Amino acid sequence: MKLTLGFSPCPNDTFIFDAMVNGMIDTRGLSFEYVMEDVETLNLWAKEGKLDITKLSYNTFLHTIDKYALLHSGSALGKGVGPLLISKEPLDLNKIADYKIVIPGFNTTANLLLSIAFPEAKQKQELVFNEIEDAVLSEKADAGLIIHENRFTYAQKGLTKLVDLGDWWEEHVNAAIPLGGIVVRRSFDKELSATIDAVIKDSIDYSWQHYPALSPFITNNAQEMEEDVMRKHINLYVNNFTTDLGEEGYRAINTLFSEAKKAGLVNEANAALPVFY
Repeated sequence: MKLTLGFSPCPNDTFIFDAMVNGMIDTRGLSFEYVMEDVETLNLWAKEGKLDITKLSYNTFLHTIDKYALLHSGSALGKGVGPLLISKEPLDLNKIADYKIVIPGFNTTANLLLSIAFPEAKQKQELVFNEIEDAVLSEKADAGLIIHENRFTYAQKGLTKLVDLGDWWEEHVNAAIPLGGIVVRRSFDKELSATIDAVIKDSIDYSWQHYPALSPFITNNAQEMEEDVMRKHINLYVNNFTTDLGEEGYRAINTLFSEAKKAGLVNEANAALPVFY
């Protein structure tokens, strides 16, 4: 059975899916027609229900739960992994309403966290995540919301951290941060969804068994990233929650739903649907 699959070219995603899309493990009768896109493109496609299996931001999952169900494996979730709000010079966060902020997409979890923490921050403009640092450096924006590997590079470029939204979230709700998850069509039966879940887990296990070696699939798609940054990226974003969300991960996702609902950012109907397949 062939299924469409979408994920990003970031090292944590290619690390997760490498073995299953490149024939290194038993895929239990499944094959995958995959596409790699930036996370905001995947978010928009998820709203259209375009792919059978896809990586998406948990912010987008809040709005597409009628179309997709969450898998237990593959998520980017944890502590110390949150997005950072950065600037060229120190800024007064009490005046955040006055600042033009570039963000990696309105549908990203990063933007959801910013909206919950600073609801008055309204002057937002979308950019592809890897263009945000340069936009701030060139003063096209006052501040930028960075994700992925940029948390390892912004300081080297002379940029300043205004706030770690991951730290803010953990202090505010005492829960891990659900950044991105892997979902399948809600129309799939439980047996098929469970098989996909198991294949992803096997793929993750295979990559860990061969780590710290980085396959060409990871390095060739990492967009001119240094190997030490790739490993930092993998070590941060691929963790115990990625193998299996478990009770702590499930609680964190419910907390995100609850906080988004309190902020008026998700409708009641979606919040009432079951999260998993």
